[in-house]
Amino acid sequence: MVRLRLGLVLAGVAVLGAGSAQAQGLGNSPYSRIGLGEFNANTGGVRQMGMGGAGLAAPNAVNVNELNPALLYYTGRTTFEAGYNGQYKTVKNASSSSRSGSANLGYFALSVPLSSKWGAAVGLKPVSAVDYESNTIQEVAGTPVLTQVLKQYKGKGGVSEAYFGQGFRITKAFTVGLTASYMFGVVDETTGTTIQIANSTDQLVNSVSRTHTRYSDFAFRAGAHYRQKVGKDLSMNLAGVYSFGHNLNGQQVKTQEQENLDGTLIGTATPVSDVRGSTYVPTLAQVGISFDNDKNWSINADASQQQWSKFTSFGDKGTPLNNTVRVGLGGELTPEPASVDHYFRRVTYRAGLSMAQLPYQPGGKMLYDRAVSWGFAFPLPTATPLEATTFSLGFTYGVRGNTDILNASAGTSNVQESYIRGQLGITLNNRWFIKRRLQ
Repeated sequence: MVRLRLGLVLAGVAVLGAGSAQAQGLGNSPYSRIGLGEFNANTGGVRQMGMGGAGLAAPNAVNVNELNPALLYYTGRTTFEAGYNGQYKTVKNASSSSRSGSANLGYFALSVPLSSKWGAAVGLKPVSAVDYESNTIQEVAGTPVLTQVLKQYKGKGGVSEAYFGQGFRITKAFTVGLTASYMFGVVDETTGTTIQIANSTDQLVNSVSRTHTRYSDFAFRAGAHYRQKVGKDLSMNLAGVYSFGHNLNGQQVKTQEQENLDGTLIGTATPVSDVRGSTYVPTLAQVGISFDNDKNWSINADASQQQWSKFTSFGDKGTPLNNTVRVGLGGELTPEPASVDHYFRRVTYRAGLSMAQLPYQPGGKMLYDRAVSWGFAFPLPTATPLEATTFSLGFTYGVRGNTDILNASAGTSNVQESYIRGQLGITLNNRWFIKRRLQ
């Protein structure tokens, strides 16, 4: 019996990634083939991006505090915020590399102070993204004539979250919050197989397996925040957020078809299965600590843990995953918020570092995503006590994975992604519901 010994896509056997993988999502990211794709572990918006994804315990009266719903209490004015993403990356293994880029709308949110002890927010943001295109070539052992098998793996799509969050003041120092979310999205994945026999004149046919998965369900997240003065001009903040594990219900349709190499369909697609099931999204626990002077600077540290070992999808655990830990450290400084003569002293400057474990361990070794971040917030000079507009920039440079050899005889290695990400955020603050007084 002929055995086709094909390496994993992550091993990148011969040809890694097609240069044409210009994406609406991540750019070509082979790691997004596993689990739900590249999972956004509740790391916030453009403000947090500039601080290494930290800020769980850092209240803010300018931006939307959706990272921790307990911080929505600190919403000072009605605030609308939108973020626009751009990314450029290089993906390589031990023998080849490819480059790709992407740009898209990142998120938007609206928060409103409902009373002196109550704030709320609604918004839309991505939860996970699938965006990959990888090829492997392998010879078929035991055949009398040289026979090669080309495998083409492609995936697009992701899951998004529309949420409604509320934050309440319980005591002078303690606030709590709850976010309810509707999760939805579509992921399309294909695996194409082409067999080529040396010196054969037969027309090459690509056998394609397609999987179309549509998701929709609800999820919940709870948060708490405690603020305490520890000095004349120094406050300490402690926070925790718990995203409950939940089943993400969906419908999965699989079909089989044959194509010519130019992509034209041969005959009709053959249905394989059409089932309803669910994907389990594991629990995410986050904690944070922050120090600030309640004026112009803050230092923040966050840590999180997610139980990816419990991940299943439509009854299948798939590639074994491992629990992950992420840490982020960052800060921000506004030299002189009320400066009139020097605009750049009113600009907020941010910087941070982060390190995260990846949930997969090829060869039994842990892979990491290490990144450095920086950012700026530029207030428009036209700001008044009633309204203000701020343009923010956040940047991250990071390296994910490595190119270590997994199997020298088979020519397989890990995959490494080097990326630069940028985000433009626009924040509009306005004071609503003002009672007019008769003069």
